[in-house]
Amino acid sequence: MSQPVLELVSGGKPADSRAALRELYTKYGGTVHGRCQYILGDATKAEDAMQDVFAKALGHWQDFRNEASPLTWLTRIATHHCLNVLRAERAPWHQRFARETIARGEGHGGPQLFEDREAARQLLGKLDLETQQAAIHYFVDEMTLDEVAAAIGRSVPTVRKRLAAVSALAGNTLPLPDAEK
Repeated sequence: MSQPVLELVSGGKPADSRAALRELYTKYGGTVHGRCQYILGDATKAEDAMQDVFAKALGHWQDFRNEASPLTWLTRIATHHCLNVLRAERAPWHQRFARETIARGEGHGGPQLFEDREAARQLLGKLDLETQQAAIHYFVDEMTLDEVAAAIGRSVPTVRKRLAAVSALAGNTLPLPDAEK
């Protein structure tokens, strides 16, 4: 079997800028990584930041005017990028998102909810279509008994009986809430 031939695809940055950047990466990559790690204080974030710095350098290669050394240029990009990363991490929405995620997990059943959903999927193959719909609406979509009844066009007692049968079939791993039993 012969070696595949690499074909040059037009578009992107000129090959000479990529070659020059490759040389800069080899020569200054460690220094840029060190700067990123110093500012960010985390090796993993520093690796990501270093890759971003060189990607930005490739994107702005035509802006490099050789007025300063390439190391100075790359260090400046790294410093600005890392400071932006830190600034973004301190953004108020990060804390708000974390709080809401934690609250949503606890308020909606947390890990138990995912276990309930998986158990429901395993049972679906054993159920008739209407009972499948009731089980999905109740256990997966978290609808109330009234909402399920309206969605499938049955009475609440009928939905309750079908869900009780599903719960019994599942060995009571899909319990009905006490208020709705």
